[in-house]
Amino acid sequence: MEALNRRTFLRTTVLTGAAALALPEFSDAQSRPSIERKTVVISSGNGIAATAKAMEMIQQGNDALDAVIAGVNIVENDPNDMTVGYGGLPNEEGIVELDSSVMHGPTHRAGAVASLQNIKNPSLVAKMVMERTDHVLLVGEGALKFARMHGFTEENLLTEQSREMWVKWKENLSTEDDYLPPHTIDDKNIGSKMSEVMKTYGTINCLGKDQQGNISGVTTTSGMSYKIPGRVGDSPIIGAGLYVDNSVGAAGSTGRGEANLVSCSSVLIVEFMRQGKSPEEACLMACKRIVEQTKMKRLQDDQGRPNFNVTFYAINKRGEHGSASIWNGGTYCLNDGTSNKKSDSAFLYKRI
Repeated sequence: MEALNRRTFLRTTVLTGAAALALPEFSDAQSRPSIERKTVVISSGNGIAATAKAMEMIQQGNDALDAVIAGVNIVENDPNDMTVGYGGLPNEEGIVELDSSVMHGPTHRAGAVASLQNIKNPSLVAKMVMERTDHVLLVGEGALKFARMHGFTEENLLTEQSREMWVKWKENLSTEDDYLPPHTIDDKNIGSKMSEVMKTYGTINCLGKDQQGNISGVTTTSGMSYKIPGRVGDSPIIGAGLYVDNSVGAAGSTGRGEANLVSCSSVLIVEFMRQGKSPEEACLMACKRIVEQTKMKRLQDDQGRPNFNVTFYAINKRGEHGSASIWNGGTYCLNDGTSNKKSDSAFLYKRI
């Protein structure tokens, strides 16, 4: 059942020692000036428009943070992406709650918001937290009051499509409550069609390196669908859903936030890259760490492997990039300034 593709963890660990010796220090800009100036943008698989927008802005001379935020704003504003921003699937009470974090490499500053309601672009509020407060993270009503203070407009984020999916979830959650889906006089086991309900823990992460060689990143999400109100995943947590070190690189995540929260994988990936691992190798190592730390039987398959998925994305100071998932099927978008395309992520296990 376990399939190790050409970029598997076992292969990468064999190559790690030689690679570490061959690579120059990340701060050695003078020895490789052309590579230091290499621009790149990477994002999760739902970010092809985001990487295009971010690279366009980077090529115009903009700071990487402004570029990647502008990129993810496209997805936050898209009602058809039910994992992020406007139209995201709501919590169990039918309310959309958003999380986001940003991190600016040159200044090593960060800002984040969690459980934010009624504001379409939490990434912009997170940036405002970074720029206009002495804090890093604001949550709930406090985050909303802060957004209002700075002129953000409140609106209902629940689209008709996401409302209908929430109602379907509510009606199929139990066969013993009083909520009933559409049915006929002959139907039995009414309310047992949970397989037809869309569920997600999707997100968008976007990382960029600009013309000045500076690196920044953003992660933004509507979080796990139908979650307990107030639930916060990894996306707004610096070191878990996002981490940037301007002298080394950046990493971010999508997938089951609870698994990443207890591993703080993004900061680990950056530290693995500091040791000389490539971005892809570092992402695979973070996946392996989560596999090792998943002890609960309810979160394992019959072979003791995680029954969920997490995908990581990373770039380093040289503009190299990589992505990896626990399970196959993960994708990422990459814009290197000449092309904008989607590719498959490396993985540890393959579902057959």
